[in-house]
Amino acid sequence: MSTFVVRFMKDVLGECGRQSEVCQGTLEIDAIDEIEATERAKAKFCKDQALHHWSLHADRIQVRPSDFPS
Repeated sequence: MSTFVVRFMKDVLGECGRQSEVCQGTLEIDAIDEIEATERAKAKFCKDQALHHWSLHADRIQVRPSDFPS
């Protein structure tokens, strides 16, 4: 099993109407592959944030292998 860093990202409008990217949450997930890591992270994010669906707080998900063992 590998460790993945999963980030939930949201685009927001900042000062002067400029768009910026904000991280809504970061999770370290142990999974076989990126697909499993994504699904596990979605479930945990929803549970932690008391949401029915992750997209209520984020626009997209970034999944990357961890650079170091947990």
